[in-house]
Amino acid sequence: MPLINSSTKGVFVIAVTPFNEDGSLDRASVDRMVDFYYEKDADGLTILGMMGEAPKLTQAESIEVARQTIKRSADKAVVVGVSAPGLAAIGELTKAVMDLGAAGVMVAPPSSLKTDEQIIGYYRNVVQTVGADVPVVLQDFPLSTGIQISSKTLGVILEAHPSIVMVKHEDWPGLQKITDLRQAEANGRRRTSILCGNAGVFLTEEMQRGADGAMTGFPYPEMMVGVCRLSQEGRFDDAQDLFDAYLPLMRYEQQPGLGLAVRKYILMKRGAIASAAQRRPGAALSKTAIAEVEKLIERQTKKLELLN
Repeated sequence: MPLINSSTKGVFVIAVTPFNEDGSLDRASVDRMVDFYYEKDADGLTILGMMGEAPKLTQAESIEVARQTIKRSADKAVVVGVSAPGLAAIGELTKAVMDLGAAGVMVAPPSSLKTDEQIIGYYRNVVQTVGADVPVVLQDFPLSTGIQISSKTLGVILEAHPSIVMVKHEDWPGLQKITDLRQAEANGRRRTSILCGNAGVFLTEEMQRGADGAMTGFPYPEMMVGVCRLSQEGRFDDAQDLFDAYLPLMRYEQQPGLGLAVRKYILMKRGAIASAAQRRPGAALSKTAIAEVEKLIERQTKKLELLN
């Protein structure tokens, strides 16, 4: 299985973790879900991220999900989220998933970091822990972690550690950070892949700023694939038209605390997973919310028919 590198492009879907109604792992749906994402032309997957309910899994379950996903993905790249409060857990899970054939690991900073020096030191320790031969994705998601990493601090980290080959960009507002990173590269810094999160809300602007693709879990990966392809071809108006057809659902999914429930419901409705269940604690959609989602799906379908 290929490793990610500083030139990696495309759409790496943040995969959900399927559960049965009783909260146990739905192993059959793991295969269905992986097949679904690749049928929609995803370039790779990222598993055990924040929207994959990773903190709710045991270490053994995390390894099991990784093993099944990597095996089902054949020659496609699978990035595994290994973020944890302690470096020992990060090192243990990283070794296990890289031995299974993972393409790299993703690490978000813990909320205990307070200064730029602590952030820089943390990623130095991460690289030392997992080994400089393991490709690392630095997840920059201050809305969730509470850790603000400036462009300058990010640059220091990237210059010091060539094995950090990718930034998962989901600062908000953060478009300037993409511009800063690409400008630094134009001035001589090594290239870093930039894939973007935030459920794809700013994907059209991010692509125009120089991003390489998307790494998020919006339940219509074909939209992200299409927007990235059209943007790479310079067809930005067409990319925006496609994006706009999905925007109401994307907006609805942005409700704090409810986004994963919406995502899993749509994936269930699309046949990717058998159940929309989350492992507790987790929110569920009310009947009213389900009706709202259904209405948005209906309107989206009509918009796409007009677009085509």
